[in-house]
Amino acid sequence: MSERPFALRASGVTKSYGGVRALAGVDVHVRAGEVLCLAGANGSGKSTLIKIISGVENPDHGTIELGGTSAQRLTVKEAVDRGVQVIFQDMSLFPNLTVAENIAMSARVSSNARWISERKERALARSVVERLGLRLDLDAEVQDLPVADRQLVAICRALALDVKVLFMDEPTTALTWHEVETLFRVVAQLKEQGVAIVFVSHKTDEVLDISDRITVLRNGEVVADGPTAEFDHASLVEALLGYSATEDRVLSQALAAAAPALEVEGLAATDLFADVSFSLVQGEVVGLTGLLGSGRSEVAEAIFGKVPTTGGRVRVAGREVSIEGIDDALRAGVAYVPSDRLTQGVFLDQSIATNLVSATIGTVTRRGGVLDESAMAAQVDDAVRDLAIKIGEPTDPARSLSGGNQQKVVLGKWLATDPGVLILNGPTVGVDAGSKAAIMEILRRKASAGMAILLISDDVPELVSICHRVLFIRRGRMSGELAGDEITESNVRERLVT
Repeated sequence: MSERPFALRASGVTKSYGGVRALAGVDVHVRAGEVLCLAGANGSGKSTLIKIISGVENPDHGTIELGGTSAQRLTVKEAVDRGVQVIFQDMSLFPNLTVAENIAMSARVSSNARWISERKERALARSVVERLGLRLDLDAEVQDLPVADRQLVAICRALALDVKVLFMDEPTTALTWHEVETLFRVVAQLKEQGVAIVFVSHKTDEVLDISDRITVLRNGEVVADGPTAEFDHASLVEALLGYSATEDRVLSQALAAAAPALEVEGLAATDLFADVSFSLVQGEVVGLTGLLGSGRSEVAEAIFGKVPTTGGRVRVAGREVSIEGIDDALRAGVAYVPSDRLTQGVFLDQSIATNLVSATIGTVTRRGGVLDESAMAAQVDDAVRDLAIKIGEPTDPARSLSGGNQQKVVLGKWLATDPGVLILNGPTVGVDAGSKAAIMEILRRKASAGMAILLISDDVPELVSICHRVLFIRRGRMSGELAGDEITESNVRERLVT
């Protein structure tokens, strides 16, 4: 690898916003055909560095060398012309255009062509898809594709512009582990074709599996850099956080003679799932997992009143309840933390305080609809303290928070309803290792106090670390269960695919 030429070298990159230093003399390099994992907690400076290299932001100091040519700053077009492409978490695709049109779009813009040749664009798209040996329907609209295929379309679009340095920002966030394996095969092909890849991920197991080298940022500085072989899980997490942490199996203390908290019997929803039955007792953490499209999320949303059911019964705390909407679920003592905090969980432009009381607004409102500011402040202070949310001021907008702290705000909003049953759908997606550990510990603490927790997840280490039982769903039907010492990573993965 050391004999290959540098595709990218960034030296002494510094960037400040006002009085806050985002990057402090960062050096990063990646060679042709190499996978560099750029790791770091939320707020470490990863996004700022990517924006500078791709021309979105200008550095205060430093140089960027691409293909042997150095510059102090780049425009977006200059970066693209030199072979830099970035696939962001949202993938920035056009949902109403076809696969072929999306793949050819960047090439179309870059060429400044006055006329569009559908034949040439389709030929370009086909050549890129065939280059990677993929099976993508060129005529399908992107909005109709599963997330995994959209990720592949974004990669194909980058290849259509003769990419030399490809940044992949959290590319596996919405993928199942099975789909991650497919993505990794494509990454391996890109390596063989000489593409330098900068892979950004919060998932330490992925970082160790896919990378040739690792560079760790913390507080805007490089704190670790070297071949992946020099790292293991413990040393990588310690580099990321600045202290050691563990994902070992640590269960909340089971309650003696625990009473039923949630009982689901024969639940069904047309074309989504059928005959779903399971139960939770007070203080129990139960995982519900399955491949993408298995019905796992739909079951959770049905219990919370977001998906209409066509049969079955639900009992909460031993009492049968009719849940036809979210208000019914809340009155029954059921709360739900959704999978996408940005579109379903948090009001980004509203204040942190407003977000934290949004699910319990009636408890901080006086007669006549006037907010009781002292009651609101007390509730906000309790949540910030209890969940260790790192904020500036409660009046700051929620978008000012890191991903992990945004997730804690969503969690705090629903915990404020004092639920007997808390359902969480992918609660640690897109958050760093430190925030993930903190959220898991919060859940253990709530379970020890008697709350029943249903965890919807395909993060296998997460399920193993916290669950008393793990339930499996396949094609809308329950397909098995693991409990106690049966819950190991190998057992969970095996059940997912058999």
